[in-house]
Amino acid sequence: MKSVEEITALPVKRKALWKGLGFQVAVAMVLGILVGLTFPQFGTSLKILGDIFLRLIKTAVAPLVFLTVVAGIASAGDAKRVGKVGLIAIVYFEIVSTIAILFGLACAYLTGVGKNVKVGAVTSSAVDGARTAAEKAGESNQSGFSDFLLHVFPDNFFGAFANGELLQVLVIAVIFGVSLLALNPAKRSTIEGGLAYISDAFFEFINLIMKLAPVGTFGAIAYAVGSNGTDVLISLAWLVLAFYLAVVAFILVVLGAVSLVFGINLPGLLRFIKNEIIVILGTASSESVLPKLLQKLPAYGASKQTVGLVLPTGYAFNLDGTSIYMAMCTVFLSHAFNVPMSWGQLGGLMAIMLLTSKGAATVSGGTFVVFAATVTASGFLPAEGLPILFGVYRFMSMATAACNVIGNCVATVVTAKLCGEFDGELARMADRDPVGVERALLVSLEK
Repeated sequence: MKSVEEITALPVKRKALWKGLGFQVAVAMVLGILVGLTFPQFGTSLKILGDIFLRLIKTAVAPLVFLTVVAGIASAGDAKRVGKVGLIAIVYFEIVSTIAILFGLACAYLTGVGKNVKVGAVTSSAVDGARTAAEKAGESNQSGFSDFLLHVFPDNFFGAFANGELLQVLVIAVIFGVSLLALNPAKRSTIEGGLAYISDAFFEFINLIMKLAPVGTFGAIAYAVGSNGTDVLISLAWLVLAFYLAVVAFILVVLGAVSLVFGINLPGLLRFIKNEIIVILGTASSESVLPKLLQKLPAYGASKQTVGLVLPTGYAFNLDGTSIYMAMCTVFLSHAFNVPMSWGQLGGLMAIMLLTSKGAATVSGGTFVVFAATVTASGFLPAEGLPILFGVYRFMSMATAACNVIGNCVATVVTAKLCGEFDGELARMADRDPVGVERALLVSLEK
């Protein structure tokens, strides 16, 4: 992830509407729907376009997961220096992320996303393979757990990448990231700098692949509509609506309960960061408001040291919206492709999501790419549904990014309170007059 200085220094360029990826994907969806409804047989034959895009996405998954997880761990800094603030923040992140995944799964099953269409009826060979893998995974949970556990740990560093073993890549990334913290600062900075250069180059590689998303979306939607008619459209629309309802409910219920326990005025905090939320909804990017929030949250009462440590770390470790998105979309695939999941498989998926979700905010479309990593790592969810879901990803990414940022702002204030680094009077002033406090902040920054 770029530094605050680098983000602030980036020139603001206005793109023509037709050059935006979101607009192109929306047009591709409309064209895919029209082709699928008008020429269903031809639309079905366009499946290859979605498959090509899916293959290219898969090439990016293992390296992306490794780089983002390592960067996320390294961003925590020296474990000894981080001390109490870092420990409390990490514990909070993992607890709330787990709750977000459970919340997303519950919402998905309650709303029945994906049940209105059975894509598996027309992709029998692929889905049969996925279902067989699911059954084997279930058997492994019962009688071969030790073999499964052993397989998670790699015996070859590069073999895990070459074979596409995502769980092994995750294990390598976690161990490598923790090992970086054990190095002296001079050595660690050199390695982190090298990884940052590789990450920049690799993110450009991923961004290039993402430019092909309209082509993949067109083929996948034309195929899905040509094979299933309007059922798939209704199911996707319901998924988007259910996701937005789930995000709103999570903010009100879960983050509301957290705020109540720790004495935070959640409506007041939301008013204070209202402008940033609007920017996020417009750009579908949480990174775009990070520099501003690093300046504003100290004015809300959290110490500058706590904000500087917790907020950037939260961008890698505390992605509530991403967790809900991944949970609901995995259930969508399970229902749509008729691949039921056992309790053991759901537990395994949760563990995978807790790892793959780290660092999703560091690249455009990162949530979707790490979701692809989760599907691939599961071993039983059909990856064929990924291009179809990408067609509505841009609609869902706005709510995802907004939920991520709101969750991190709450986490920062909670951590500051627990560490005794919170000024309640500043918070009360901001609650009473958010506009006035922001104006005063701008004046102080200009000086």
